[in-house]
Amino acid sequence: MVAPDPPPHVPPSTAAARAEVDGRACASDRGPLRVLLTGANGYIGMRLLPLLLAQGHQVHCLVRDPQRFPVAHDPERGVWVHRADLLEPLAAAGLPDRLDAAYYLVHSLSAAGDFAELEARAARNLATYLAGTGARQVIYLGGLGDDGVLSQHLASRRQVEGVLREGPVPVTVLRAGIIVGSGSASFEIIRDLTEKLPVMIAPRWLRSRTQPIAVRDALAYLAGVLDEPRALQETFEIGGPEVLTYQEMLMRYAAVRGLRRWIIPVPVLTPRLSSYWLYFVTSTSYPLARNLVNSMTVDVIVRDDRIRAIVPLDPIPYDEAVRLAFQKIEQQSVVSSWTDAVGSSRNPLELDRLVQVPTQAVYHDTRRRALQDAPDEVIERLWRIGGATGWYHANWLWWLRGLLDRLVGGTGLRRGRRHPSELRPGDALDFWRVLVANRERGRLLLYAEMRLPGEAWLEFEIEHDADGRPSLRQTATFRPHGLAGRAYWLLVTPLHALVFGGLLRGLVDARPRSEEAST
Repeated sequence: MVAPDPPPHVPPSTAAARAEVDGRACASDRGPLRVLLTGANGYIGMRLLPLLLAQGHQVHCLVRDPQRFPVAHDPERGVWVHRADLLEPLAAAGLPDRLDAAYYLVHSLSAAGDFAELEARAARNLATYLAGTGARQVIYLGGLGDDGVLSQHLASRRQVEGVLREGPVPVTVLRAGIIVGSGSASFEIIRDLTEKLPVMIAPRWLRSRTQPIAVRDALAYLAGVLDEPRALQETFEIGGPEVLTYQEMLMRYAAVRGLRRWIIPVPVLTPRLSSYWLYFVTSTSYPLARNLVNSMTVDVIVRDDRIRAIVPLDPIPYDEAVRLAFQKIEQQSVVSSWTDAVGSSRNPLELDRLVQVPTQAVYHDTRRRALQDAPDEVIERLWRIGGATGWYHANWLWWLRGLLDRLVGGTGLRRGRRHPSELRPGDALDFWRVLVANRERGRLLLYAEMRLPGEAWLEFEIEHDADGRPSLRQTATFRPHGLAGRAYWLLVTPLHALVFGGLLRGLVDARPRSEEAST
């Protein structure tokens, strides 16, 4: 069955996600439902939202920061956007009093510390809220694996299932392993390893078995169990048609991409060493690498395929899933990526607080340069900064700073960016996070997520003088933490003329011109 075109009110980003299922989830004949979508701006949530809208449902999107959510609050079109933090009680969050169903798509895979306690608390807060809404179903996307042999990460997923089942609302659990799709953490790690390393000295866990599932199939299952009586109080395992080892996944990815690769398994890489191996070779963070490695040491395959009777479809083979993912990458239509996720409120990164750049007890490096080209041309260059484009001057210094950041456990430059020419608040941009991206004003505000003895912002804005002549203002702001922060600023100050001065020239000038003015 061919899926209908997305309704006209679905934004372009979500329309692309709607097309990703390619007819694998058909419109419901059970009428519109009032659905709560938690994790709406996450990797799966951003792709599930247009499916629910296409089925005619009223979707209440729960997000921590609406500025990071590229879908407007518009009840007439079936979309409500609610600001709430699941780690806090939801009673006063302004959420709807009545619901039919809820999706729980919140995970803390990349969190450090006791993420299991945080996940349990978030699930408990949701269950408490749903108890008073009349909801008939809560759908949870959990992790695939045998109950007897679970990593810390998978054990936390099982704990969340138990917490949700303690509430009065019937629960439907879908357990999935590796999800293959553009932007997923697992897919990007496979991509990094295979694209970068002709020869891999790999740990023994590459022989563990898994059952990867295409993101289109995962979305079809999630949409298909909604308001399905046979799915209530059930746990289903979902996977693709093939059981593969991680080594086979790497080699078949290489074959799809036309690459020749050799893998040499060795027995000496402990889980800790394997985590560092993934961290330094791929774009993943160390907490994410550690949790993934712990999960990869056990087999995660489907033992029970009862879901096929409720949501019948022909699962997409692994090779085809890889090809489909690269179609999205080549078309520059990756809707969401794991790198865009910002941690819970226990993470020090609070976007709202950081949007207001401090003015007291800070150091500034402010530079201005008159525009020789039209402002729109300069803004276009600004909106392509980082990623494959680079930083317009002394890229080797930015690379070196990224390498040093990786060596001390930071994010480095390998996260790249979601799209080569589009930016939105919350996007990851190398080792920065986008706080403000106002193209009309020509204003871009970045917050540093590299390891620093302080906090740093980098701001760009098009300005006009009294005669209306445009210029680009570039401001680096640093708020030091103690003496170490002050010493750091003094140490790197001599490099500012080279790094920040060259960056400003590259943004403003299509060809070398005179030196910029500094203030």
